[in-house]
Amino acid sequence: MKPFIILIFASLFFAACGNAPAPITVPYNPLTRKNGTGSSRPVPSKPVNAMTWAGADGKAVSLDQLKGKAVILDFWATYCPPCIEEIPHLNELQAKYGVDNLQVIGLNSGGLEDRPKIADFAKLHKITYPIAFPDDDLEAFIFSETDAIPQTAVFDRTGKLVTKIIGFDPTIKRDLDTAVETALKSP
Repeated sequence: MKPFIILIFASLFFAACGNAPAPITVPYNPLTRKNGTGSSRPVPSKPVNAMTWAGADGKAVSLDQLKGKAVILDFWATYCPPCIEEIPHLNELQAKYGVDNLQVIGLNSGGLEDRPKIADFAKLHKITYPIAFPDDDLEAFIFSETDAIPQTAVFDRTGKLVTKIIGFDPTIKRDLDTAVETALKSP
């Protein structure tokens, strides 16, 4: 009886040691905002060019006020690893094209609990572009399809949306570069 049991265990062992499937690459996926509500957000009540964000000084700014520049609106939070990974590239883009041609704005969408962390976070990650807070209409526009972050919207010099990108990885980095080049070519 023992040889029979040993034979069964041996056959199961060798059957389990067959060829393993090839490894797969898992992308660095975006996170969902902690305070997000998804597509149940209300439809924005004004055109995107009139939507605003408030800077550190509390003054409202809109895309209309930045006409003539390409604009990147990056929606992020301090707890988001792909958001952190994207920061050096946004700094590079701002430095490469200069504020006369391109304006990067980091729009914190991490909720009220995230706000006290922003100043230290910005110093730690050496953020060189302005950080602001989007109004409800702008958040509704950006997060109408998904609450994933980071979401990066690229607008051309006339304020027209070139593309909206979700997440950050090497492929998305190239897509962002292409979108910025397209945005800068507009009159």
